[in-house]
Amino acid sequence: MKNCYSDLDRVLRHYGCTFDDVVVENIFTTNMPEFLNQSGYRNTIYTKQFPTGSWLGVKELALPEFMIEIELEVHKTK
Repeated sequence: MKNCYSDLDRVLRHYGCTFDDVVVENIFTTNMPEFLNQSGYRNTIYTKQFPTGSWLGVKELALPEFMIEIELEVHKTK
């Protein structure tokens, strides 16, 4: 999870955005119980408010070693 958010932070910064600009966050995981145990980490990412979104348990992701995928939608005002 930390690796995903670190990568997403770099992408957001590249476009002049932060996690404060995220309006939708969808999380796909192959291990929902473990994700729920670790989900408190999101409190360090979203310090103002949490975006809307869904948490979905899936059978598998693109590569067998992947356990989580995070999809963001961002709204940046001009």
